[in-house]
Amino acid sequence: MFAIIKTGGKQYQVSQGDILSVEKLSMAQKSGDKVVFDEVLLLADNDNVTIGKPHVTGAKVEASLVRNYKDKKIDVFKYKSKVRYRRRYGHRQQLAEVKIDKIVL
Repeated sequence: MFAIIKTGGKQYQVSQGDILSVEKLSMAQKSGDKVVFDEVLLLADNDNVTIGKPHVTGAKVEASLVRNYKDKKIDVFKYKSKVRYRRRYGHRQQLAEVKIDKIVL
């Protein structure tokens, strides 16, 4: 059984026991906290496929927070030729690693 969920403006295909990195979750602060994803777009179980319009009603994915961390640094460099304009800065996205506990219909 697998599901497609939407969180942080992205879609993820998940099944029970998966560990995935998503955008930082405001609802979970410490490792071990429970997280519920309500925006389930699709559920598939062997031959049964349920597609939501836009979401599958009554379906949810329960997960637990493994850790909060920062992604690798992305360096951004602006440059304009002939005018000595240079700007350099970086960004580290905050992410959360979650483990999918179960998919509930």
